Amino acid sequence: MNGETAWAVYEARLRRVSNHIHEHLDEELDMDGLAEIACLSPYHWHRIYRAIYGETAAATVKRLRLHRAAGDIVETDLGISEIAKRSGYPNVQSFNRIFKAAYGMPPARYRREGSHTLFESKQRKASTMFDISVRTLKPTEVVGVSHQGSYMGIGKAFEQLFGTLYARGQGHPGLRMIGIYLDDPDVVAVDKLRSYACVEMDATQPAQAPLERRKLEGGEYAVLRHKGPYAEMHKAYTWLYGEWLPMSGRKLRDTVMFEEYINNPRDVPPAELLTDINLPLV
Repeated sequence: MNGETAWAVYEARLRRVSNHIHEHLDEELDMDGLAEIACLSPYHWHRIYRAIYGETAAATVKRLRLHRAAGDIVETDLGISEIAKRSGYPNVQSFNRIFKAAYGMPPARYRREGSHTLFESKQRKASTMFDISVRTLKPTEVVGVSHQGSYMGIGKAFEQLFGTLYARGQGHPGLRMIGIYLDDPDVVAVDKLRSYACVEMDATQPAQAPLERRKLEGGEYAVLRHKGPYAEMHKAYTWLYGEWLPMSGRKLRDTVMFEEYINNPRDVPPAELLTDINLPLV
């Protein structure tokens, strides 16, 4: 098997397993079963998966279920017991314990007091509590994988992106991670939302399918540094567009906005995640 054939085989297997995990989070996900989907022995598969993604498949499943649960807690009125069941936990007590270990407080308290509540006017003392600045950014070449659907699900595209890059020998831990979001989730139906999971990559690097090459414009951007779980980002956008922009006296430039992920959800707890929201200005 030559090098090109080898990476194509592993890339396809990584994509197949990643897709299965994302599409079956409501079901029991047996690790040996995932190895069967990858068509590799459990002994080898778990090591390959960890080498590519930096965590075990079991850790991926746990992280994705808690990520989705946090989104349900912040954005819906679903009961905690229902969210726990949907996340694969047999009782609320075990879900509370595991959620608190990851998010710093049990789910009911997180719904009331999580950092997403800082963006609600009744709890905000002053806009200075938000880390926002205007910066001049250089044009940036990126390659990415397209995603359609809930922005909370873009992690699936990022896993396909990194699986593809590592299988092709183009991946490394220091890649700059960027999410490009084309639609307003308050206007466009969830299943129609378009986005791209990207990394910065020089234009001289090959970018064969499923990778797509894009270019982010340089110029002035309002940059909001968000600290906390990705599930809380929507509140930051509402404040940025609804309050900061009118008060700033600035106008939007007709180009895409994007997020840059300063650290990695595999390396830090959700409360420590740092994300720069970049809003293009005239």
